[in-house]
Amino acid sequence: MSGLKDKFEKLKREGRKALVSYLMVGYPDYETSLKALETVLERGTDILELGFPFSDPVADGPTIQLAHEVALKNGIRSKHVFDTAKLLKDKYPDKPILLMTYYNPIFRIGLEKFCKKSAESGIDGFIVPDLPPEECQDLKEAMETHSLSLVLLASPTSTEKRLKLICNKSDHMVYFVSITGTTGARKELPMEELERNIQKYKKTCDKPVVVGFGVSTKEHARSISRFADGVVVGSLLVKLCAERNIEALASKVEELKEGTII
Repeated sequence: MSGLKDKFEKLKREGRKALVSYLMVGYPDYETSLKALETVLERGTDILELGFPFSDPVADGPTIQLAHEVALKNGIRSKHVFDTAKLLKDKYPDKPILLMTYYNPIFRIGLEKFCKKSAESGIDGFIVPDLPPEECQDLKEAMETHSLSLVLLASPTSTEKRLKLICNKSDHMVYFVSITGTTGARKELPMEELERNIQKYKKTCDKPVVVGFGVSTKEHARSISRFADGVVVGSLLVKLCAERNIEALASKVEELKEGTII
């Protein structure tokens, strides 16, 4: 059974929602990123999104764009990402690891090779923000061979027909983008509209749905956890990691996790 499926079933039994945390491997430097990754896993993260540095991260806002750029300048390549995933999986075997990567690195390395290496490294699945559901079948087939979960993105503009397609192609989880635009911490989110969008999603799809893009406070997490299955937090955590403020990072993850307990 998928580690991702196991996690959501466990959370449901416990009456909790998922905290999904994103950090970039190698940002602001490798040692700090590893300490940050271990910290978020220890302090309440249920599912880890592991950032794979790429030169053209079109879905990301300034904070995470900078993380991509600096990680690449630091010499971080696929080997470092896979090695980090294995290290984390060996230490935290009950925490699913999703690789957040654009399609180009997968294609360049080769679908079969990339999937095989990911599975060997303890990665549970991929989130590929620039891969539309209409074009994911080749990757999905390669992933299925290695028992990897594909997580596709839905958005406020997704029609019912498109939501059905996204649901059909996704394995065990769908990532719902809270707003149109790029990633980035925000003070306010359109909660009423977002709740309506998630209600529409749930009429179409019975797979767990997590909400990301802009989530940055305990209040955001609590509000979203009333109608979704979890929240994704990235830019805020990346910023704290950039400041090398591991203590503040730990406190923020604990705070966000409290917001998912309803």
